[in-house]
Amino acid sequence: MSTRWYPLYQRGNPQLRVFLPNFWMKVIKPKEEIPPNMVHFHVSNEMTEYDVRNYLTKIYKLPVVAVRVEMKNGETVKTQQGDIIKEDDYKEAHVTMEKGFKFSFPEIDTRPGYDIFKKSSEQTKKTMDDLEKKYRYRPGLPTWFEQ
Repeated sequence: MSTRWYPLYQRGNPQLRVFLPNFWMKVIKPKEEIPPNMVHFHVSNEMTEYDVRNYLTKIYKLPVVAVRVEMKNGETVKTQQGDIIKEDDYKEAHVTMEKGFKFSFPEIDTRPGYDIFKKSSEQTKKTMDDLEKKYRYRPGLPTWFEQ
């Protein structure tokens, strides 16, 4: 399935076309403990079990044994104003690989005491200080406009 438009064929033109699917898959970490050869995905709502199997075997060359797909309802939330908002429904795929296959999520925070936001927060503070110094006095600007 693809909604991309391709140029019309004209005699003598080479046919350099690549057909890409409009599908997407996102690996998710399940809440409960699962076997190491099982992986859960959030997938496009249009995907079927057959599409998930082909996507993983043909593109990523993974040894897929079984695929189970289920629709999940989006949460319904009531806002402070009294409005009710429902999140979009999504499809979840549970893929079982061969017996010897082992999937593990990568460790992002391997260094002890490493804070990934520390550097960015320091840089943001420095940038804000520089901007404050630069635009402290702006002639012609009304006083109510400043903070």
